[in-house]
Amino acid sequence: MALGGGTFVVQNKKLPGAYINFVSAAAASATLSDRGVATMPLELDWGVDGEVFEVTNSDFQKNSLKVFGYDYTHEKMRGLRDLFLNAKTLYAYKLTSGGTKAANAFAEARYTGVRGNDLKIVIQKNADNDQYFDVKTVLGTEIVGEQTVERAADLIADDFVTYKTSATLEVTAATPLTGGTNGTVNGTSYQKYLDKIEAYTYNVMGAVVTDDTTKGMLNAFTKRMRDEMGVKFQLVLHRYQTADYYGTISVKNKVTDDGWSEAALVYWVTGASAGCDVNKSNQNKKYNGGFTVDVNYTQVDLQKAIDAGEFVLHRVGADVRVLEDINTMVTTSDTQGAVFKDNQTVRVIDQIANDIAVLFNTKYLGVVPNDAAGRTSLWSDIVQHHEQLEKIRAIENFSDSDVTVEQGNTKKSVVVTDAVTVVNAMSKLYMTVTVA
Repeated sequence: MALGGGTFVVQNKKLPGAYINFVSAAAASATLSDRGVATMPLELDWGVDGEVFEVTNSDFQKNSLKVFGYDYTHEKMRGLRDLFLNAKTLYAYKLTSGGTKAANAFAEARYTGVRGNDLKIVIQKNADNDQYFDVKTVLGTEIVGEQTVERAADLIADDFVTYKTSATLEVTAATPLTGGTNGTVNGTSYQKYLDKIEAYTYNVMGAVVTDDTTKGMLNAFTKRMRDEMGVKFQLVLHRYQTADYYGTISVKNKVTDDGWSEAALVYWVTGASAGCDVNKSNQNKKYNGGFTVDVNYTQVDLQKAIDAGEFVLHRVGADVRVLEDINTMVTTSDTQGAVFKDNQTVRVIDQIANDIAVLFNTKYLGVVPNDAAGRTSLWSDIVQHHEQLEKIRAIENFSDSDVTVEQGNTKKSVVVTDAVTVVNAMSKLYMTVTVA
């Protein structure tokens, strides 16, 4: 069932659901879900076409060859290795969908893409019974499928090919599959991804893109999902600080590795942002990925980067570390102050929004009467949730009186007023030492 969600100005929503505003405390006047889920649209040489598919960290390490067409250690998996250093789950989408499947007289690749051209079919007479054939699927130099059959009709599709059961089997040292192509990546490819991913829940979306048109499309999607639909996640892009939005992170550094987009650091930042606990910060986090990161910045450059809302890595001795865990927000207001610039703040408010929305939509919506007892129950659940946040030091100075639950303008609506103080990691030390 489609549920409403997002922010509100007045109590005029039509769809049932949870509508939650987050605002800054005016300057003088005016069970916790897990993190670690990322999504990325990817240019792939192999894999499921036109659908979002789930890959866990364990899947990637054990089944990378089957899922992406390359083993875990392959050069083409370097970006995903960076991502999974911190991410637990990836909702991936193949931007290069719509290509052609490689094929030969005996088989067709399971998926479209140029990786299918590295498949070969090897057919030999069975050593024990020459009426049978040993049929092997070989990817590169690795045997990825093997079966013994009397005729082609007995062959069963494996993880890499579907066999042509009408073929006539004959001994062949290696018959390559040919004709595999990748689909074209364009704005339509990204729009198809956004249409598909809208139904999923995740913490961070990342995209390795360099053109501003595509960045603008992804940023607009993020703002719509966060502000209108109530789906709380952050977006990681390369050099898009003009977003000026706390839902979007702009990575300043480029990578200098041959054959890789200069925006490839987005893989690691996406994983680090998704995998960062609600009570933690990525500030000063060491880059432990596989790319060569350009950190040729002066102190003035770094200060300007912070002012511009850029997520930047810098050199600290022999290490490369995150300078500030910030997003692109630079313009503040009475309702959204400087505290929203910090991604740790965003993680806390997203945690609250997602958890309370799930709580309301699953336990209360259409079930619990909107009377004093029902509202007290909702108040108690929200207080208990916030007490867990305080226990893990994500928020502080919380009191149950900070939460009120009242009947809204109609008998079906409830209005929750909530106040939290986010705990941020230590960032600056000012120390005075008096020497006698």
